[in-house]
Amino acid sequence: MAGQNCRVTVVLLGGLLLLAVLLMRGAEASEIALPQGSNITILIKRGTSAPPAKPCFIIVSKRHMTVLFIKAGEKMVFTFSCQDPQNHFVMEIQKNIDCMSGPCPFGEVQLQPATSTLPTLNRTFIWDVKAHKRIGLELQFSLPRLRQIGPGESCADGVTHSISGRIDATVVRIGIFCSNGTVSRIKMQEGVKMALHLPWFHPRNVSGFSIANRSSIKRLCIIESVFEGEGSATLMSANYPEGFPEDELMTWQFVVPAHLRASVTFLTFNVSNCEKKEERVEYYIPGSTTNPEVFKLEDKQPGNMAGNFNLSLQGCDQDAQNPGILRLQFQVLVQHPQNESNKTYIVDLSQERTMSITIEPRPVKQSRRFVPGCFVCLESRTCSDNVTLTPGSKHKISFLCDDLTRLWLNAEKTISCTDHRYCHRKSYQLQVPSDLLQLPVQLHDFSWKLLVPKDRLSLVLVPKQKLQQHTHEKVCNTSFSYLVATHLATPGQELYYGSFCPGPGGSIEQIQVKQNSSVTLRTFAPGFQQEFYKQGLTVSFTPHFKEDGIFTVTPDTKNKVYLRTPNWERGLPALSSLSWNISVPHDQVACLTFFKERIGVVCQTGWALMIIQEQRSQPEEIFNLEEVMLPKPSFHYHNFWVNISNCSPVSGKQLDLLFWVTLTPKTLDLTAIIITVVAGGALLLLALGLIICFVKRKKKKNKGPAVGIYNGNANTQVPRQLKKFHKGRKDNDSHVYAVIDDTMVYGHLLQDSNGSFLQPEVDTYRPFQGPTGDCPPSPPPICSRTPTAKLTTEELPPCISPESESEPYTFSHPNKVEVGNGDTDIPLLDTQEPVKPAE
Repeated sequence: MAGQNCRVTVVLLGGLLLLAVLLMRGAEASEIALPQGSNITILIKRGTSAPPAKPCFIIVSKRHMTVLFIKAGEKMVFTFSCQDPQNHFVMEIQKNIDCMSGPCPFGEVQLQPATSTLPTLNRTFIWDVKAHKRIGLELQFSLPRLRQIGPGESCADGVTHSISGRIDATVVRIGIFCSNGTVSRIKMQEGVKMALHLPWFHPRNVSGFSIANRSSIKRLCIIESVFEGEGSATLMSANYPEGFPEDELMTWQFVVPAHLRASVTFLTFNVSNCEKKEERVEYYIPGSTTNPEVFKLEDKQPGNMAGNFNLSLQGCDQDAQNPGILRLQFQVLVQHPQNESNKTYIVDLSQERTMSITIEPRPVKQSRRFVPGCFVCLESRTCSDNVTLTPGSKHKISFLCDDLTRLWLNAEKTISCTDHRYCHRKSYQLQVPSDLLQLPVQLHDFSWKLLVPKDRLSLVLVPKQKLQQHTHEKVCNTSFSYLVATHLATPGQELYYGSFCPGPGGSIEQIQVKQNSSVTLRTFAPGFQQEFYKQGLTVSFTPHFKEDGIFTVTPDTKNKVYLRTPNWERGLPALSSLSWNISVPHDQVACLTFFKERIGVVCQTGWALMIIQEQRSQPEEIFNLEEVMLPKPSFHYHNFWVNISNCSPVSGKQLDLLFWVTLTPKTLDLTAIIITVVAGGALLLLALGLIICFVKRKKKKNKGPAVGIYNGNANTQVPRQLKKFHKGRKDNDSHVYAVIDDTMVYGHLLQDSNGSFLQPEVDTYRPFQGPTGDCPPSPPPICSRTPTAKLTTEELPPCISPESESEPYTFSHPNKVEVGNGDTDIPLLDTQEPVKPAE
């Protein structure tokens, strides 16, 4: 271990010494001598970096200069005024080669002058070769070959090759290249300009290419790309990302081993505005009977090709006023053929009108090593990594992929109702077609878009098995789930109801949604094929309702049911309203518990309210979620509603609510038993007393007819003054009756002039006797307020009625009684004269 550390130290010291030598060399005098007639010039100038705090100059014969130009046949001795000239100056060495006035110096190109004789500056060697229009020049690159890079990319070692061509007096950039690629040759006509950029620290002393003479190629250029094994190459049209020259032709030749397969994918492209001809790409594939095969740029490009092939880009005559831009960036992927390459699958969508299928790569992390591509091929030739199968047709597909788990399938189907009279109460089954599961790729999403007439119909979703809502407290562990969402009236807002999965602990029997919605079946594992039978939803069109969503919940007796408001991550949308209709079996008691004591929502306008109401004419409980703490755990013996209505919340203070329901069996209370026994005994005694009274009355009736004697001389008024009675009670017979019969002998005093009995004025409220469990409690009106007023427990919001119409009350209105000034006694009966009863 110590020896290894010692070697690392030596290497570091050696690197520091080399750097010091190079820095010292920058301050030493440099001598450059260019041979006469070499057509070489050298330009030393300031770089493009920001000007340094301390300026640096070129010193020639004690003169300080910022630019130094050396021509052929000249000798120059110079130094720099700083120790790090490589940070301030760059050097360009250009050699002009004229192949029109004399023979071209074909063969390997040398670096002149040698890099060892040049100062330690970033240097660029430029070869500008001029040739006749009918002469083709070929740049041949020895190993390592070149790799084209796009705008903004750079080479790892800092060595770049910039290659340009010429059309008359116009320079056309072919591209910028790094080392370690597949480009082996570039052929051009009418001259070439090659620039090799070397960083000041790079020890390279060879150009790495040679120039050869070729016949006319009758096009802008030809780029040859050689594959020796599996790999990929990204290539671009000339002048990329600017426009391809008008009405020009450019060709790429690909050399591919016979045992490998090649596929072409267009990454980005643009087309120009053509006046004449048409922009296109042409393929020449050996063995093809339709050469050249012509494609538009927007078409799916060929794949699964064996052997060498050519690809050409053809421009057009562009509109002079609005030419547009033609450009192309594409990738060629070469890999071994796969087992799936020879299998064909048929996807029949001929009977479908609104269903489409997309097969595409699943997202993966990028890797620097070569990764074979995954392609889907239509009719075995047109291949792409992303294929959409349209409705109304039958499709034949095959796969060119080493690992089919890297692909997945997404499908979409639209179910719409345009006439509410036709589709009212109509239902549809939401099920994944079994044919899709025969494909060798995993189903990721199957989405149904459900469209209804606005303010006419709503939707009801009924699952084949009861659903469980996915929460952090109780996650779904199935291989698939349903994602339910709807678009709100506010543009850009979506109400995401949540993720639901079927299972033994499910409790949600029905989900009602107000307007256009989407239901997405999403799979999480290949095991979906084994659980395929569990999937199934029925959607029905129902009359429109005002709430955004209603959940029908029947809690499981063995499991805790977790429920939460939609848009959990972002908060319930403004002014939305949700209800949960929770059923309680007759032999169970439901305990409702909230996760937090406070919500934390802050309202800008309106009220954030929660209503809890049992469905047995119990008074509703209203809670202001902005101010009032959530209720403690409460017990409910009957079905009940939980309704949430949101306000317009302040940004960052959203409404989200999590609660759960548990069921426990009812137990007999000892106090209730005692009360029941006592009440039963009292009823028994009362029954015995009534029987005894009834027997005694029968006996009296058997003795003779009952006679009631009325004393008409008696004063029937309550005595007001003692002096009006001249005899005491014991001296008169006004209190003597023979028998008081069942019929009240004073009944005539309660009769009016028509003979009917007077009744007290009574106003009685009759409660609603119809069903109370079908509709959720209507939330109080949401009123705008600025600023927000605080709602207390003693005070109701201004637009909430102080009394609910469902509360039973009885109002009795007694008759007014006039009382005299000196009379403080209240008469027992009206003071009208008695009327003799009719016989």
